[in-house]
Amino acid sequence: MAAPMPSDEETLTSFTPPDALSQEIEDFIHNHPLSVSLRENPEFTESRPHLKIPEYMRARNLTAGTLAGPNKIVVPPVVFSEEGGKSMISLLYLGSDLSGHPGIVHGGLLATLLDEGLARCCFPALPNKVGVTANLNIDYRLPAMADSYVIMKAETVKVEGRKAWVEGRLETLPKDGQEPAVLVEAKALFIEPRQAAVCYSQVSCAKNSH
Repeated sequence: MAAPMPSDEETLTSFTPPDALSQEIEDFIHNHPLSVSLRENPEFTESRPHLKIPEYMRARNLTAGTLAGPNKIVVPPVVFSEEGGKSMISLLYLGSDLSGHPGIVHGGLLATLLDEGLARCCFPALPNKVGVTANLNIDYRLPAMADSYVIMKAETVKVEGRKAWVEGRLETLPKDGQEPAVLVEAKALFIEPRQAAVCYSQVSCAKNSH
């Protein structure tokens, strides 16, 4: 029998930092004023989506497995999702091993993070809660420095049937009340596959049969 998928709440307690730096990063993200304010907002749900992926599958997942760990995506990103797929905010830390140029996070990784994040934002607004990337436009504004905190913000700007348009950006997550700097901006179109209803039904039936 397959293990049930953990709930959003369960993902928040299923990560144990393996070392002092990971614990420091974990504490900073958890206690950041933005996290605290979003946690108190009933319109948002907090979760760690990477921890919903079964552990045996994570090693084959790019951001939850291959690029996760010390000096990479050090702790599983914390995600705050607004009800109905309206918007999403994610806090994460990017380590030195994710660099393209020394000390600067690889632009391809930033595009990957935005692709995943914008998708995660809008999927709840689609009829069967799933879609694929049809178009992704990226504008790089400033270098993203490695070994630093970043915040991703995404908003679903339009939904028409199986199509959802999303806009988002990556910003610095500064300390001590400093103003954030925009690092990357993105716009994307996601389309739900025509067979999604059938696939979704089959998956739901399979889950219910266990």
